[in-house]
Amino acid sequence: MSVLDDGAMQPYALTLDKFLDHAAKWHPRSGVSSARGDAGPRRVDYAELRERALAVSGVLRGLGVAARERVATLAWNTHAHMEVWYGIVGMGAVCHTLNPRLTAEQSATMVAASGARVLMVSADLLRLARDIAERSPLLEQLLVIDGDVAASSAAPPLVRPLVRPLEPLLAAAPRDTSWGGFDETTPAGLCFTSGTTGAPKGVTYTHRSSYLHTLRFLQADVGAITSADSVLAVVPMFHANAWGLPYAAPAVGARLVLPGRWTDGASLARLIDHEQVTLGVGVPTVWLGLAEHLESTGRRLPSLRRVLVGGAPLAQGLMDRLERVLGVAVQTSWGMTELSPAGTVAPPRDAQRTASASGRPALGVDLLLVDEQGSALPQQRGAEGRLRVRGATVVWRYLGQDTPAVDADGWFDTGDLARIDAQGNLTVTGRAKDLIKSGGEWINPAQIEAIVGALPQVSLAAVIGRPDARWGERPILIVEMRTDQACADEDLLEALRGRVASWWIPDAVVRLGRMPMAATGKIDKMRLRAEYGRAPAGA
Repeated sequence: MSVLDDGAMQPYALTLDKFLDHAAKWHPRSGVSSARGDAGPRRVDYAELRERALAVSGVLRGLGVAARERVATLAWNTHAHMEVWYGIVGMGAVCHTLNPRLTAEQSATMVAASGARVLMVSADLLRLARDIAERSPLLEQLLVIDGDVAASSAAPPLVRPLVRPLEPLLAAAPRDTSWGGFDETTPAGLCFTSGTTGAPKGVTYTHRSSYLHTLRFLQADVGAITSADSVLAVVPMFHANAWGLPYAAPAVGARLVLPGRWTDGASLARLIDHEQVTLGVGVPTVWLGLAEHLESTGRRLPSLRRVLVGGAPLAQGLMDRLERVLGVAVQTSWGMTELSPAGTVAPPRDAQRTASASGRPALGVDLLLVDEQGSALPQQRGAEGRLRVRGATVVWRYLGQDTPAVDADGWFDTGDLARIDAQGNLTVTGRAKDLIKSGGEWINPAQIEAIVGALPQVSLAAVIGRPDARWGERPILIVEMRTDQACADEDLLEALRGRVASWWIPDAVVRLGRMPMAATGKIDKMRLRAEYGRAPAGA
């Protein structure tokens, strides 16, 4: 039998440029809207965005950027960032997103690891980019987007790297640039973990992994995005590919709405109303800020139907408040940078949804609970164990490391503690590294945080361990109260009595005017431990 007799299908590489190609051809009137502060959003349709992204590829090729070479970005969620994003990955280079909320030293360490020679930077972040460049000998070019170079920095010119606006280069770029033609396993993106539990590690996404992640995210029981949606991506593009939204929205022709650096409640409300946003995606603190704005103004946002949250635990009280104030259905989720990042998502129409449950894994992701020795629990339902995951969109090896990040069977250790109920819904019960060992027994901060965080007077709650001469460690409760709400320390602790073991009840309560947040929007527990985790005087 000849090869032709086998009836094989066409070779069709799963490369990410195809998403924007599809959107430009079949959804040319849809596109991307970018906030501009008090001015109205700027709209760019997918056809125009594709043409400009192709020009970015032409500029990069003219600078000698080769396939698989890493190009860094330091930018907010804007259409310009998305243009350079697709311009980088479309030509087979690797988009290395940097977090503007990190220090120059931290970002320079990541640039050194990636070997990037070119950095695309928002104009208002140019001073930070210059600080990064001073610590990054390999950087040769800073190409400025989203603003004017001259107005963005008063610092004297650098000898190296060369600082230039991107726009004139795009105008002169060749128009015969093409995309694709490379293997689907080619690297496409590089994102570093948040470093909230240790040194940041680089995770490299391939075209294939991100393509498959997109198809999984678009399923009806997951993101459920359609061409009729207007999707607000508050989750940053520099944080795990904005949870894949820059790929998912054009893949179905949905409008993608990007807030830039304006993510306060008032700005988001204005943007949601102007762009008739139907789905919002971001960490819980973002939606808390929006809810507080609506509560104080009496404003309503009738177009908004769903909010997908992740990145940090969500208290039941906060979920109920968001659904009531925003008038939406809240979808909870769980994921990690190492998972591309979605692991589980609660279905959008799940009448039994709760804040603690993060939904089931979709096809392509598998979960396993193990004991402290790494052996699979004999009963995977209803028991707490250490969570492992594997699949086509799960990290295999961290950047620059020789040994795999998975065990011999391909399971990646998430560092989370979790339960899986009879219906397959995942509930993350805490981080293994967050556990507090008091008197030889474990205390799980997440359970305490969930109870206190559900109180109507509390906005945010965190529990950390503090050294204790007798018990080894003891928990303390740190809270940010809602504006104009009062609650005595004893009342906060009383809410725990009868719901957790008596020896779990924290020894002290610390009140903060504003809870410190990490660059990813999670509560910064490393900072809390540094500032409040010391043994009390005389202990």
